[in-house]
Amino acid sequence: MNDVLGQALYDYYTKAPPGKLWIHNKYGPKEEMPVHIYFREESTLPDHELIALQNCTGKVLDIGAGAGSHAILLQEKGVDVTALEISPAAAAVMKQRGVKSIVEKDIFEFETGGFDTLLLLMNGIGLTGNISRLKEFFQHAKKLLNPGGQLLFDSSDVAYLYEGKPPKMKNYYGEIMYQYEYKKQKTDWFTWLYIDRKKLTQVAKEEGWNTEILYRDQFDQYLAKLSTNQ
Repeated sequence: MNDVLGQALYDYYTKAPPGKLWIHNKYGPKEEMPVHIYFREESTLPDHELIALQNCTGKVLDIGAGAGSHAILLQEKGVDVTALEISPAAAAVMKQRGVKSIVEKDIFEFETGGFDTLLLLMNGIGLTGNISRLKEFFQHAKKLLNPGGQLLFDSSDVAYLYEGKPPKMKNYYGEIMYQYEYKKQKTDWFTWLYIDRKKLTQVAKEEGWNTEILYRDQFDQYLAKLSTNQ
């Protein structure tokens, strides 16, 4: 996949000639993704992200770390955090911003254990793409966590795309097709997962995880904490 998002982050940070980052979807017109959102400071973070950072304990793996904003905040608080990112350009941005520990790898190929918290913000759990892959991730996460470890991530119910009544379809309605475009470069189409709280709790239980909802808002966006009985 072209490193379209990473290039947008890199250009923004290095003040290169900017372009618009577009997100194409299958349900409506393309939307512009404001790149500055990846460079927010603590004062501009939404409540659920602040709560997530406050609940990080022990050694933390920030999965899909992007431009490193969450990793930097944790680092400043003295937390031992490793930023995991598949994008080479995004990893380069994090290095320039002072993130101390960066691993450039796909989470499913990352085998190093010993973490107490796995953090996935900005709907980072969406990288699993679909329910089947989410189950794989839940099993993989157990190998990365110490006994008593936790998963922290946010997601939301996208039933509003269907006016609250998702149509009957073969796949789960939260498996959404997207494509990034930046400076005339496009990624392949990919699937990003948004999972409602009820479905999450059900799938997590099947895979041996307990779900606690730490925060939810009026738009059905929520922050979940998952733990095992290890």
